[in-house]
Amino acid sequence: MTVATMRVIEITEPGGAEVLRLAERPLPVPRAGEVLIRVQAAGINRPDILQRCGLYPPPPGASDIPGLEVAGEIAALGPDAGGWSIGDRVCALVTGGGYAEYCTAASALCLPIPEGLTATDAASLPEALFTVWNNVFDRGGLQSGEHFLVHGGTSGIGVAAIQLARAAGAVVYATAGSSEKCRACVALGAQAINYREEDFVARVDALTGGRGVDVLLDMVGGDYLPRNLACLAEGGRLVQIAVQHGAKAELDLFKLMVKRLTVTGSTLRPRPVAEKARIAVSLAGTVWPWLVSRSVRPVVDRVLPLAQAAEAHRLMEAGQHVGKLVLQVVDPI
Repeated sequence: MTVATMRVIEITEPGGAEVLRLAERPLPVPRAGEVLIRVQAAGINRPDILQRCGLYPPPPGASDIPGLEVAGEIAALGPDAGGWSIGDRVCALVTGGGYAEYCTAASALCLPIPEGLTATDAASLPEALFTVWNNVFDRGGLQSGEHFLVHGGTSGIGVAAIQLARAAGAVVYATAGSSEKCRACVALGAQAINYREEDFVARVDALTGGRGVDVLLDMVGGDYLPRNLACLAEGGRLVQIAVQHGAKAELDLFKLMVKRLTVTGSTLRPRPVAEKARIAVSLAGTVWPWLVSRSVRPVVDRVLPLAQAAEAHRLMEAGQHVGKLVLQVVDPI
């Protein structure tokens, strides 16, 4: 390769969206088991916002450049990065470095861009699909015919969770904060609950005939915990992946015992490559065929150029989008 430097988005200091700055840095060099991706598009995720605010530092060894998912072409191979060739079109889950023209990724966490999808489509997939698969299916054990509820149905996680649960044969419910967002959830295959206009616990009870849901995916935490437990059927599983209302809450252990409930959760970014690679294998075997058949599809609300990363963060914080926000690094192909 003759290129020595690349454009990136840096976090100059913890703060608001204005601390994001376009800068130039040397190209990263892929280590053993890694590939170098010429990034065409990068997804925006809420952990990027937390990192920008100084609340979610990158794990040891990860790039300080924000960005947890990319799509593009493989430009170089590190030692022992088997299974890929230069020029392959891939999307990848990364621990950082996505807001840049080039990014290294573990070869085991790369997946081929499905035929018919653009790089901007593909850049919206890895973070949500890895997260949803591991938490809803691996940890939550969702099965065909079971009832599933996700909060924030129009978030990047929400649109993925609705579609994967539907494709797997579950009955799906989703909460959202406006009539427009509820309509978007319905279009994806969920029964929608406007949490601003009705009590989601009472609505779940009515929709399920008093049975409750088997699996609930929550990103709110805090005061939602007792209400989430009230939504669960006997033997139900609550899976926690974020704590927007706070990390602490009071747990009614008696209710947990009587209903034989499970409360679990996880984070994705700091986990070892080997663990995330097992998720990638499951996605390749089950979810990628759904993408090819279009029973699961990317939902991209807006695409902005790399230089407008600050505006993309402002849009995410405003919370009016449906699906994913994506940065376009080069012209789409």
